[in-house]
Parts: sequence; structure tokens; C-alpha cells
Amino acid sequence: MTNLSQSPKAAQFALIFITMIWGGTFLAVQYALNFSTPMFFVGCRFAVAALVIFLISVKSLSGLTLKETFAGTAIGVMIAIGYGTQTVGLQTILSSESAFLTALYVPLVPILMWAIFQKRPSLMTWIGTGLAFTGLVLLTGNGFSSISLNYGQVLTLICAVVIAMEIILIGYFAGKVNLRRVTIIQLTVASLLCFASMPLVGEHTIPSFSWPLFLVAVGLGLASALIQFVMNWAQKMVDPTRAAIIYAGEPVWAGVFGRIAGERLPLLALFGGLLVVVGVLVSELKLKILKDKKD
Repeated sequence: MTNLSQSPKAAQFALIFITMIWGGTFLAVQYALNFSTPMFFVGCRFAVAALVIFLISVKSLSGLTLKETFAGTAIGVMIAIGYGTQTVGLQTILSSESAFLTALYVPLVPILMWAIFQKRPSLMTWIGTGLAFTGLVLLTGNGFSSISLNYGQVLTLICAVVIAMEIILIGYFAGKVNLRRVTIIQLTVASLLCFASMPLVGEHTIPSFSWPLFLVAVGLGLASALIQFVMNWAQKMVDPTRAAIIYAGEPVWAGVFGRIAGERLPLLALFGGLLVVVGVLVSELKLKILKDKKD
């Protein structure tokens, strides 16, 4: 019998589960911004996550290596930039729109892997990317004759690129480093960078204490700890491209939670969001086709 902790199928189900949680965090972050500035909140969120992983993994720190320090730092930088830009963007766009735009990291993963590792994307990846780009245009609320992005949309697109790099880095280091040590480092680095960047984005004061902010920060900190730990564990058995397609369910869940909360994207924007999801699914259709051919 396959050990559950080493089962690729269990790893994929775990990624699906955290994707549902991830989808719900968009709305929670947007709510938290009523009580906090963006980078301070993201810093608090990852400080809580780092503390949680540290408390359950403190005995693992004694064997920390240079490679693990580098891996954790590199991933932590990506997390800080990705979540920072996404959170600032959430000040001006709906949580469901942010989730759909963020989902563009899925077709970006194989394209960036081509640029970095010379792994050429398949035809389906290019078709999926084209569909996702079309969806992006519709999500912005403009036609092809006048493609323009507002500040929040631009920041969220930057977030998509950076999260794609995060997934690639996690996949690259998975299996080569200690999971617990790297997770602690990446969360700590992400938190410190967010706090350090506050003056750079105009956050010169710390928000006053409020219980809603405290509870959301702790709740999302726990969620972030779970998400990052499961990502690092699961991607030892699930390659970056396949992991990215699982993460494509994130905007669907975000859209569901957003609609329950009363968000209403225009019909054209909803169709754009659908195209983004279809695009990221099509970009990985080759996995099923290749499997059928081998069988």
C-alpha cells in the first residue's frame, strides 16, 4: 500500500483543498483593508504563518543548510511581491476580478519554464494563453480597440507573473530541501520584506488596533501557513505545470465567495473570467492527450 504522505493522488487532492481555501482569502483580504494598509496587513498575515510553522517545526531548524536558506529566501521574495501587489490591487478592484486576473499565472508557468529551462510549451499552451489573454481584455471592461488597465489591474497582473515564478521555484527546490525549514524561512522573509516596504508604498504609520483586523490577520495567517506548507509538500510529487492547472480552480471559488458576498461583475467581465479559466484548462489539455496516447 502506498504511503499517503508519498502518494501523488493524495498530493493532488491536498492541492485542490487548499485551492478552495485560497479562493476564499481574496474576499477576506478585501475586508481586512477596511482596517489596515495593504503591506502592513500582508506582513502581519505572514508573520502569523511563520510563527505557526516555527512552533510546530522548531526542532527541525538545527540542520539548516545554505541551499535551504537560499531557497526559502528566493521563494519568500516572490511571496512578498506577489501578495503585496495583489493586496494593494484589491483596494481598487473586486475580489473576484482579482482572482481571475491572478489565475493568469497558470499559462505563464510553462511559458516562463520555456524561458528559464528551455522547455518548449505545447500548441495547447499557446492556444490556452490566447484564450486567457482574450478573457483578460474582457475583464478590463474594454474592447480590443482600446485596451487599458487601471492601477489595480496592472498590479494584479504583476502578481500573476510573480506567483508563476513562486510555483516554479517551489517545484525546482521540492525534494532537494527540508520542507519545514524552507517554509519557515520563506514566510519569515515574506513578512519582513512586507514590513520593510511600507514606507516605499506610502505607509508611514501603523494602523490602530482593531479586533476585526486581528481576527482576519490570524485567520489568514493560519490559512497561509497551511497553503504554503501543503504547496511545498505536494509539489515534491506534482510537477509545477500540473500543480498550476489545479490552482486554476482558485478564481472559481473566489467568484463563488464573492457572489455570496454581493459582488456582481458585469456580464462581459464574467465571460472574460470564464475565458481565463477555459484558457488555463486548455493550456494543460496536453496532459490528458499524452496519457491517452501512451495507454
